[in-house]
Amino acid sequence: MFDIREELKKLPDKPGVYIMKDKDENIIYVGKAKILKNRVRQYFQESSNHSPKVISMVKHIKSFEYIVTDTEVEALILENNLIKKYSPKYNIMLKDDKTYPYIKLTVNEMFPRLYMTRRHDKDKAKYFGPYTSSSAIKETIDIILKIWPLRRCLKKFPRDFGKERPCLNYHIGQCLAPCANAGLKEDYDKMIEGVMDFLNGKHTEIIKSLEKQMSEASENLEFEKAAELRDKLLSVKKLRERQIIENMSMEDRDVISFARADDEALVQVFFIRGGKMTGREHFLINNAGGISRSEFMTDFVKRFYGGTSFIPKELVLQEKLYDEDEILKWLSFIKGQKVVAVYPQKGEKFRLVELAAKNAIITLEQFGEEMQREKRRTFGALEEIKNALEIDFDLDRIESYDISNTQGVDSVGSMVVFEYGKPKKSDYRKFKIKTVFGADDYASMNEVISRRFLRYIKENDENDDSYKRGQFNKLPDMIFLDGGKGQINAVNEALSKLNIDVPVCGMIKDDRHRTRGLIYNNKEILFDNHSEGFKLVTRIQDEVHRFAIEYHRKLHQKNQIKSILDDIKGIGKNRKKALIKHFGSIDNIRKASLEEIKAVESMTEASAKAVFDFFGKR
Repeated sequence: MFDIREELKKLPDKPGVYIMKDKDENIIYVGKAKILKNRVRQYFQESSNHSPKVISMVKHIKSFEYIVTDTEVEALILENNLIKKYSPKYNIMLKDDKTYPYIKLTVNEMFPRLYMTRRHDKDKAKYFGPYTSSSAIKETIDIILKIWPLRRCLKKFPRDFGKERPCLNYHIGQCLAPCANAGLKEDYDKMIEGVMDFLNGKHTEIIKSLEKQMSEASENLEFEKAAELRDKLLSVKKLRERQIIENMSMEDRDVISFARADDEALVQVFFIRGGKMTGREHFLINNAGGISRSEFMTDFVKRFYGGTSFIPKELVLQEKLYDEDEILKWLSFIKGQKVVAVYPQKGEKFRLVELAAKNAIITLEQFGEEMQREKRRTFGALEEIKNALEIDFDLDRIESYDISNTQGVDSVGSMVVFEYGKPKKSDYRKFKIKTVFGADDYASMNEVISRRFLRYIKENDENDDSYKRGQFNKLPDMIFLDGGKGQINAVNEALSKLNIDVPVCGMIKDDRHRTRGLIYNNKEILFDNHSEGFKLVTRIQDEVHRFAIEYHRKLHQKNQIKSILDDIKGIGKNRKKALIKHFGSIDNIRKASLEEIKAVESMTEASAKAVFDFFGKR
């Protein structure tokens, strides 16, 4: 039995990471500490200074563990890795973990290429960005390739000199064909210098050059060439206008501000590259209340730069970071060069912070109504279901199961997961029924549940290394079945054999196969059809049914599901059809006497006996 008070006495006065767990051993919070003994004890001391978030979390903590590290920076790295791995409920999580696109110029090659990438490798190439719009990148690359005829092939030089004839791009004037002329190196390098100036925002010289070339073409009556140069000039000017913020400094920096309302927050990030804003991104964050502004900014910076592939040299922040030295050491280690944070109170950088903050407020107001509506559809709906079922525990994770089959066709099972009222598709699972023959939904459901929770037991067995910890290592708060009392009994039987205690309810339908309500503890529970709780139950039931049907059809199309009659020697396509047509189902064939099977059209005495003996043995 885990005694929290006794374990608190054993805490070391060293840096490390602490991991809080609930009654089901699910990780609900991961944090790091300079001194583990002091930090972890604070959670369990009665204090009016605790935020509502901490008070709620402590109620659910049933055990904890910790990992000692040599330094606080190591603790910070480990904390970030564990949060990404387990997505704990009470840690601030970004809604998305995007990999931003970059423009890559391969100056590490003899004849560099230019293209879009979402990876930022340490390969001595030049990267420009990140950008938030891939379409803007493609447009920029198109403009560059119109002005400078860079190669687009994947040839390696000097290995591939003269191996092939120049491609079509050379013949239409869109490549200098260095593959056929190694002497172009000097001219090619001059082009690369121009491309780098362009991507660094130095458009003035390029515009002057294009204007001069256009005038000369017009004077020489080369009107087609002049028109082509005019189009290039307009494209460059349009691109320059898109760079809405000009900076005196050419340093790369991110500007981060946020706005909060109730438990939601919206963070606005401006990406400044080469003195110009290349893009901006916002992040909607739930569970953001009850902590100070500095603590919120610190948590966001750790989560954001723990998942992004590019870290700028300078962070311009609205609020000061806690543990600033350790965080900046960590970011500098990842980047490979020094990273600094500034908190401007006046001047150009302060105006950028203010602009980002205003954008955050405007965007939060725009999303405010949508967020409230989403909250009603999820947390509000879960609260309605809890009240209807008269339960005193949260429904943070709901697993739903369904069986799909066709007469004479092997069954398949589906498992869908809803966390905090939303589908979590990464946790969906499919099952081919292996031990049940024919259409027996109860036995099939029993098999699916047994396999799913046996996997849970194995993944949580410290002495069993045959299974890696995955999505099956969690227990749901409740199981929702697409079915009634029969399915509930089948599931309870399977759980009982495995000594697993998870409450089960059934989702029942009306005569028109529409959601009607729930069955829980042998009691039918109906909802107002217009309530959010009813709508969520309907979404869960529709989703698990859709997932099962989709899987069944996919396997059927691939001919991976076959009729059980295919296993009977002497029963071909025509006799199989005749049997199904005559009896209507596999169960009826199984129950039929030898004389009844003989009466089926096209059946001989030998084939009828083969069918009868086949099912008799089963």
